[in-house]
Amino acid sequence: MQPGNHALQLLLWQEPIYPEAFTKSPFTLQIHHNIAQLPVFNNAVVTIGTFDGVHSGHKHILNQLKAEAKSISGETVIITFHPHPRKIVSYTHKVRLLNTLEEKIALLSNEGIDHLVIIPFDEAFAAQSAEAYIRDFLVKRIHPHTIIIGYDHRFGKDRAGDYLMLEQYAEALGFEVKEISEKVLNEVAVSSTRIRKALLDGDIETANALLGYDYFFEGKVIEGNQLGRTIGYPTANLAVQNHEKLIPGNGVYAVEIKIGETCFKGMMNIGFRPTVDGSRLAIEVNIFDFNRDIYHTTIQVFVKHFLRAEQKFNGLDALKAQLARDKEMAMQKLIR
Repeated sequence: MQPGNHALQLLLWQEPIYPEAFTKSPFTLQIHHNIAQLPVFNNAVVTIGTFDGVHSGHKHILNQLKAEAKSISGETVIITFHPHPRKIVSYTHKVRLLNTLEEKIALLSNEGIDHLVIIPFDEAFAAQSAEAYIRDFLVKRIHPHTIIIGYDHRFGKDRAGDYLMLEQYAEALGFEVKEISEKVLNEVAVSSTRIRKALLDGDIETANALLGYDYFFEGKVIEGNQLGRTIGYPTANLAVQNHEKLIPGNGVYAVEIKIGETCFKGMMNIGFRPTVDGSRLAIEVNIFDFNRDIYHTTIQVFVKHFLRAEQKFNGLDALKAQLARDKEMAMQKLIR
């Protein structure tokens, strides 16, 4: 999958839908980017992690965090990192994320969390000792009442810090430590792995069930070669700008598309368009009953169902006939 080669053709209907993942949140999540200017949290109950996907496995941790904060009339604080620590620590540029930072913020905003502290993760932050991480970052900056963390959590240079080290410092530095159960941690790890694999395999039902919402991504509509118009299916192209965002595997999907504040139903193809040219990866859908100009508009695509694998057809007439069948199947899937 080459960065910058994603293209999208949209199939839009007039009936609006509003995906639950992006309905307006009744909660107010406070976002903090500058760790030198954090507020004084009230009995901060803290957990730490990437929370990529904010999926159903993570919900157990979030519920534990909220229950503990409620019991002491405190505030919930999530500490996360950007960019992903794996990019800095392991020097890999092949990170494939379920959420961009903006998406993660939007999803956490629906979970009733009070504060999200986003740490600019760089080599200097990664190089601090585990002891300095506890004293100079956690205690000096966050002032935690309680830290809820997994037994396998590692921090500091060479990942020398762990749950036991936090316990050793807790009494002297004035905070409590509580453990996230191994069962919950395993569920989070298994869910994240299964979600990524399911998306790449086109198993959208499994991915969405584990996420607890419909998988989505966004990009900007750009001009394509307009070949679709010649067979009665006008097309638009979407440039996916965040190259770390995981894109589902090749195939045809039933989708919902959000443009501005309104969402529409549609179907999407991800692949190399072997019937047409096969030279580059594209994400494409046929547009009908929709004549608005959406060039240069950023849109969101919510992936609902996998319809079929990508295939090569014997000419444009055969492709056009299959597109009609795809459209009918997508309509059936999306009205259920």
